[in-house]
Amino acid sequence: MTPQSKLSEIDVTGVREFLTTYQRTLVAQLEEMEQGERFLEDCWDREEGGGGITRVLEGGSLFEKAGVNFSHVFGAGLPKAATVARPELAGCSYEAMGVSVVIHPRNPLVPTSHANIRLFVARHEERQPVWWFGGGYDLTPYYGNEDDCRHWHRTAAAACAPFGDTVYARFKQWCDDYFYLPHRGEPRGIGGLFFDDLNEWDFARSFAFLRAVAESYPRAYLPIVQARQAQPWTEAQRAFQEYRRGRYAEFNLVHDRGTLFGLQSGGRTESILMSLPPVVRWEYARSFPTGTPEALLTEYYLQPRDWLQADTAPDAAK
Repeated sequence: MTPQSKLSEIDVTGVREFLTTYQRTLVAQLEEMEQGERFLEDCWDREEGGGGITRVLEGGSLFEKAGVNFSHVFGAGLPKAATVARPELAGCSYEAMGVSVVIHPRNPLVPTSHANIRLFVARHEERQPVWWFGGGYDLTPYYGNEDDCRHWHRTAAAACAPFGDTVYARFKQWCDDYFYLPHRGEPRGIGGLFFDDLNEWDFARSFAFLRAVAESYPRAYLPIVQARQAQPWTEAQRAFQEYRRGRYAEFNLVHDRGTLFGLQSGGRTESILMSLPPVVRWEYARSFPTGTPEALLTEYYLQPRDWLQADTAPDAAK
């Protein structure tokens, strides 16, 4: 991570305006798909400095739970989750802003998705301020679909293409590595993009990349929702969805750096834990017969692979 020279070069106002507009636009898109249900808006202030706007939809016919949250917070000292990999920032004050999105559809044939975009600035009285961007998005299907996986990754690759030939591959791999449950020995989903500490470009180019990723997320996800939302499902499929949601909850509570940062920094607990699915189940040592759609989720779809290549799925996965 390379320290940046002047805080005045950091367009905090421009980033904030983009993030708040992005939140409003995405909420409007999701409400249009839900056709009737509306997001609850909860504006909040943080005693230590800053605040945010939490927008949550619960109990929809399409989206069982969806959250699109904006926050812009300040602090006098960085929590452990932020300094464990950056000990040189211990003692710095900070400013962090971002939008976090988690969508849990009701239909088990529609994947869960997550997106996050953020800017972080650390300041020290005796050193130049440091800034970086982070974010990305990932997809968590319960019943895999080859077309969905390829569309998701092709959209992500197209967003990265203007910024270099290796950007998609690098951030896809980072996503595969990050959204992984070591105690289960399996990925959380089929990946996408993940990046952090991004300041290798100048501020303007880094911000442009953040916007490109953010704007590609609805292009990646909403067509999948539209294609799957009317497909009929069974109670057995619903039970499997709830079982796999347990993996989602485990990752967020045990491994996710954003969740840990928010809780350790005295963040607003209701907004931080908005990401958790509404209904979850755990079953002891559950297994599924080889070749069934449930088994194929881990046997095929959750295995790291190049989704940009031609169709390689076994017949049972198509």
